[in-house]
Amino acid sequence: MKLRKQIANRLQLAIKQDIMKKKEEVGKQLFTGKSELVEVTMNGNKEVTEVVIKNEDLTKDDIEVLQDMIMIATNDAIKNVDQAMEKAMGQYGSALNGLF
Repeated sequence: MKLRKQIANRLQLAIKQDIMKKKEEVGKQLFTGKSELVEVTMNGNKEVTEVVIKNEDLTKDDIEVLQDMIMIATNDAIKNVDQAMEKAMGQYGSALNGLF
């Protein structure tokens, strides 16, 4: 019985390490979403790293302000989603720690 528990613990640790490694690998990647006038880039940690607005009718300063505002608002929304997920998954305690 003790041997089974040791094997299960080692397997659980190996799986958790593999998940964390994959999460770290994805975290380093960049992902881009595009629409007709807006392009948003974020890393695998769901942090917006760049917003590009393509519109000749706006001044350069207007576009820069809008890009910053979109980036800040998007990152804030993602943070709120993560907090809600953490709260909802709280019942599972440390079993999911760092997985989401």
